[in-house]
Amino acid sequence: MTEKEQETKLVIITGMSGAGKTVAIQSFEDLGYYCVDNLPPTLLPKFLELMRDSTNNIHKVALVMDLRGREFFDSLFEALDILGEEDWLEEHILFLDAKDQQLVSRYKETRRSHPLAPDGLPLNGIKQERKILDELRGRAQRIIDTTDLKPKELREKILKAYTEEKQEIFSVHFLSFGFKYGLPIDADLVFDVRFLPNPHYVADLQPLTGLNPDVSSYVFKWSDTQKFQEKVLDLMQFMLPQYKKEGKSQLVVAIGCTGGQHRSVALAEYFSKQLASNYITHVSHRDIDKRKGH
Repeated sequence: MTEKEQETKLVIITGMSGAGKTVAIQSFEDLGYYCVDNLPPTLLPKFLELMRDSTNNIHKVALVMDLRGREFFDSLFEALDILGEEDWLEEHILFLDAKDQQLVSRYKETRRSHPLAPDGLPLNGIKQERKILDELRGRAQRIIDTTDLKPKELREKILKAYTEEKQEIFSVHFLSFGFKYGLPIDADLVFDVRFLPNPHYVADLQPLTGLNPDVSSYVFKWSDTQKFQEKVLDLMQFMLPQYKKEGKSQLVVAIGCTGGQHRSVALAEYFSKQLASNYITHVSHRDIDKRKGH
């Protein structure tokens, strides 16, 4: 799937009971999302099948999952892993939180009992719930603390955060370099390809660079290079959607060989072209002109 094709957006709204999930789901409804309140996680795979059905026209979905369905909650992480494998789906977790004192105050105002302490003190249920949700909170892409927010302010915050007017562009920049000149300080990922056969020791190839077809043919003809290409592409196909989901606008992937003129250059060009159909890619060669006497 290319970025030009329309992905289905799925927002999972979860968090502390009393933190504002009702206001949140209403806000997403105003944004044109198809909304489902309190969907048990065990039903998520079946729901995904319905979402993927080409006959429907649903491209934005918001689901509330909370401890009202606590008997299903252990299966939520399994369901989230399933979401991560769906390349047609852009998944996002919104976690709503608030300080204990404010949550207790809200329960007293509404005279409701906490779902984990129906016959006891709300604070006991809140502490138990916070412990259960701690790991899920760490997986959220966005956390909103509603302690000091009125319902109207929470709604405005959600509308501002999820309106589609400012869609961020994600790009991947491949940078070749030579280890003899130091590591690039702006690299997010670094691959060392000095283990591959070196064209520097082939007399006809030594004065050339990885941009020359003869050099790239030499680099790519080895089985080790072919295995490396396959494994890195597989890794990229897994990692890039995760970086994009986390909100990064650019990822810098540095590929280094000894001098930054042959192997790293050829591979940076290759990976940039391979991923160009799915992402905006750029390529540059930091040390390509630094060889002695050039």
